[in-house]
Amino acid sequence: MNYLIPANTKKGQLILGIFRKSDLILFAVGVLITVILLAVMPLTSTFVTIMIMCPAFIAGFLVMPVPYYHNMLNIIVEMYEFLTNRQTYRWKGWCYKNVQKGK
Repeated sequence: MNYLIPANTKKGQLILGIFRKSDLILFAVGVLITVILLAVMPLTSTFVTIMIMCPAFIAGFLVMPVPYYHNMLNIIVEMYEFLTNRQTYRWKGWCYKNVQKGK
């Protein structure tokens, strides 16, 4: 008997098929900070308004779904890990143990 696993099995574990709990918490914190800043700070100019809206825009950008990855935060973490980890890949193929020490 062969079992066929549907392509969207991981999607069923996500909220609305897109978000993890941590994504929604990140977005909610960004929106909450923006709402608090909108209530506290005077909106005197366009620049101040844009700066106050930045936490919600940044949080929304980070949780935005991207094809072949989960979201932008996932891409940024993967890029950071690639750039900061060892870039010299050592061969450990089928003939790795057959190398003679004296030569």
